[in-house]
Amino acid sequence: MAAPQQAADCGALDTCGLERILEALKLLLSPGGSGSSSLQITKHDVLLATLKSNLSVVEDKFLKDPYWKKLKLLRDEIANKAEWPQNSVDVTWSFTSQTLLLLLCLKETMMQLAADFNPGQPNPRTPEAAPALSPDTLSISQQKTVQSVLQFVVTLGVCPYLRPGVGVPLRYRTEFGAVVQDLVCLNAAPDATQRLYTSCRVLLTVAQHASLGSLIFSRHFGDIAAGLCQLGFCPTKTKPLKPEEEVLTEKERALSREALRDILDQVYQPLAVRELLILQGGPPQSCSDVKREARCRAPAWLRSLCGQLLSERLMRPSGVQAVVRGILEGAGARAAGGSDAEATATDWRKCDLIAKILASCPQQSLSPEDYYRDICPQILDLFHFQDKLTVRQFQRVATTTFITMAGERPQLAAKYLLQPMLAPLYRCLNTAEIPESHMVPGTILVTEEELSRCIEDVFKVYVVGNEPLTVLMDSLLPVLGALFSLYCFTKQSVSHIRSLCQEILLWILGKLERKKAIASLKGFAGLDKSVPSFHSLCQFRAATQGGIMITIKEAICDGDEEEALYQKVSSEQCQVEHLGDLLSHCQECGLAGDFFIFCLKELTHVAMENEAELKTKPYSSKSLLELEQHQTLLVENQEQKLLVLQLMAVLCERMSEQIFTNITQVVDFVAATLQRACASLAHQAESTVESQTLSMSMGLVAVMLGGAVQLKSSDFAILKQLLPLLEKVSSTHPDPVIQELAVDLRITISTHGAFSTEAVSMAAQSTLNKKDPEGKREEQQQTSHERDTDDSHSLLKQQQSHEKVNQTGLKSDAPFIPPDVSEPGAITNWKPGSITTEQLQEVLLSAYDPEIPTRAAALRTLSCWIEQREAGVLEVQEKLLKVFLENLEHEDTFVYLSAIQGVALLSDVYPEKILLSLLAQYDHGRDKHTPETRMKVGEVLMRIVRALGEFSWLTPVLEIGIQYSLKKPVTQHGRS
Repeated sequence: MAAPQQAADCGALDTCGLERILEALKLLLSPGGSGSSSLQITKHDVLLATLKSNLSVVEDKFLKDPYWKKLKLLRDEIANKAEWPQNSVDVTWSFTSQTLLLLLCLKETMMQLAADFNPGQPNPRTPEAAPALSPDTLSISQQKTVQSVLQFVVTLGVCPYLRPGVGVPLRYRTEFGAVVQDLVCLNAAPDATQRLYTSCRVLLTVAQHASLGSLIFSRHFGDIAAGLCQLGFCPTKTKPLKPEEEVLTEKERALSREALRDILDQVYQPLAVRELLILQGGPPQSCSDVKREARCRAPAWLRSLCGQLLSERLMRPSGVQAVVRGILEGAGARAAGGSDAEATATDWRKCDLIAKILASCPQQSLSPEDYYRDICPQILDLFHFQDKLTVRQFQRVATTTFITMAGERPQLAAKYLLQPMLAPLYRCLNTAEIPESHMVPGTILVTEEELSRCIEDVFKVYVVGNEPLTVLMDSLLPVLGALFSLYCFTKQSVSHIRSLCQEILLWILGKLERKKAIASLKGFAGLDKSVPSFHSLCQFRAATQGGIMITIKEAICDGDEEEALYQKVSSEQCQVEHLGDLLSHCQECGLAGDFFIFCLKELTHVAMENEAELKTKPYSSKSLLELEQHQTLLVENQEQKLLVLQLMAVLCERMSEQIFTNITQVVDFVAATLQRACASLAHQAESTVESQTLSMSMGLVAVMLGGAVQLKSSDFAILKQLLPLLEKVSSTHPDPVIQELAVDLRITISTHGAFSTEAVSMAAQSTLNKKDPEGKREEQQQTSHERDTDDSHSLLKQQQSHEKVNQTGLKSDAPFIPPDVSEPGAITNWKPGSITTEQLQEVLLSAYDPEIPTRAAALRTLSCWIEQREAGVLEVQEKLLKVFLENLEHEDTFVYLSAIQGVALLSDVYPEKILLSLLAQYDHGRDKHTPETRMKVGEVLMRIVRALGEFSWLTPVLEIGIQYSLKKPVTQHGRS
């Protein structure tokens, strides 16, 4: 009977053991009362009484309740094997000891149940049925009970015995923790260190069961780790005299150290990193309140230990990810209710902290190179996380770490970070050696995923990081040609990496030195073959997932040579156009202007070398090989010239008028234009376009010298670069007007603007008029009428410039030279006194012509004749005055301004007669003429008054004015 009874007892233990143990644990945690309503009873006394009462209740259950007999036997068996003192004068330790025994009972029971569990075969008829649940599984309410018990054990058995600076002090956690801290009696046996060792060892034993271990380490890993650090690594001040006086033996300290490393390897690594960081970075000590225990900083031995343990976590596989997650998910989490700006700043501080940690080579590493070799691949992997919640933070950390490591150790960063990241682009350069095994047409040299990751990583490091370090720039510079080719390919269709390629190219071109940037653009355009570019055997192809891959080209057949040539030419044309699009975004930084000037200088070289290259030696003096090489060189030069012309055409089309951003660029542009003009003059090949370009550039200098730009002394130093070129133009150009302007510009630049001639002012105003909307409208009107003669066009432009100069207040004494009306184009052949009556009548009739250019030219011609005191013209002064006054009413600006000038010149010859008519028309024409016409008459009067000069000439005017003032009330004159 004994055996069956024993088997029955084991079965009862299996079926009801867990419930009985959990019931005992609940009794230990039952809240108690003081039994008195006295207000003098403190929380300290209530807690102490509750612990004593619960211990007594549980002990009575063990002694009197027969259902608890099996549990009592199991507890006594475990207690007898235990090697720690279980009873003490300190009630807190007695309570902790009994709780630890019950936890060991729970662990043993659960392991026995799991070992005896033998699930049956699943029923094939009901495959959707859930599998049988293991009997050692705890319900949710049971898990809450165990968690409460563990909290009491850690609070009473671990935290009170940690030294200052080790872990977070108990009194700063909760109000209950402060009560417990005062309740523990540290002087009673057993020793505090022995209590801490017992609690940690028992908790680790209980954690051997998977379910209980997850409950322990998820909530209390930091406190247990702090206890093990203190037990295994805390230095002792003095060595005991006898071995029996040692609180902990060396074996126990070694076991504590080993246990610490075991649990660090066992738990979730970000959790381990987070808790080690908390242990290492305790708050600074505060001694302002002596009544409170000061929150001490972590001791030096603990900081050093945590640093070593963190380095070990980092050097493990996926250690970088663990460190990043531990910091981002743990100690630096965003505070609830914080503003977005504060949260963002906190994130950046955390990222900087992680970058410094990752970039620092730990002492455990053999060398910095070994450390970079192990860590850099993990850092590159941080760019590729797809978790939407943490992807931005991981990318920030990766970018900041990348830049920090590149700044601290550039050579190692280039070898282990930049080269692996840029490897797909380096693989397809014309300088790379492609293995023979990959030369098969159609072979995929760079996969879609590799190329997409490469471009995305480069964007994150360079554009997002925005740190133009030398090592970063030098590493990316060789692959810019391949990157530009990829950008051109993405422009042909929709691609998600097009914007990334464009942003990378714009960033690098803006950060490079200007010479290197221009050299890169030359490589993009095909003007510099020495710049690394995309391999001729490689090609971009659309991939299956919407990306791009790089493959080996198919071999060209004999019949496809024309098609290959067409593709080559069209590809080069597309590249030039895409380069123009790219440069349209580089105008503000000045790069587009500098490259435009470079292309203009290349045009000058083309003009200078064109004739020399055509002169070759006789064919008889050359071998066939030399002839072939010479012809190849000529073809390449012609291709270069055509490419420069095409590039200039694209730039002129795509760039805006704000392409030049500083005076240096303007001077370089003018210098390039002057050099080109000198080269054309030397070869006697000047064209109309080059002549107009020369006039425009010289007018641009005149505009700057005329006050449109506030020039400084340093600006004049830059302008002095033009002096030799202007001197050469003044001595070689056939046009005397250009020669005179070049001389005047040299004088103005040399004197820093102190002396400026009339020609400079007129050239400046003529250049500005080209941007005037009214001027543009007048020029359009001129070109829209086929009846206009060449003299009218030329005189119109000359007179318009002169009139604009007068409006700006510049005094003009140079007379206009009118053409011979009967002989168009004979402007320079006109002589004073040669005007016939027929010519005069024809000009007078032209003054009423409906065509605006013809009418304006006629008015200007009459003005010139009056200024030259032509006798035949002055005889009909009344008719001339009538013509001018009638044209004052014309709505066109150019016409009535010409009429105003004519009346002013006529009054200069006959002031007494003309002024009387003008004043009469101004005073009596209030009802006959519009206010605009009277304002024009007033403008004429003002010009006459300014032109009369000496006071003696003003006497007749004053007399006439007084005479008309007496005829009309003053108020009327005041209103007029």
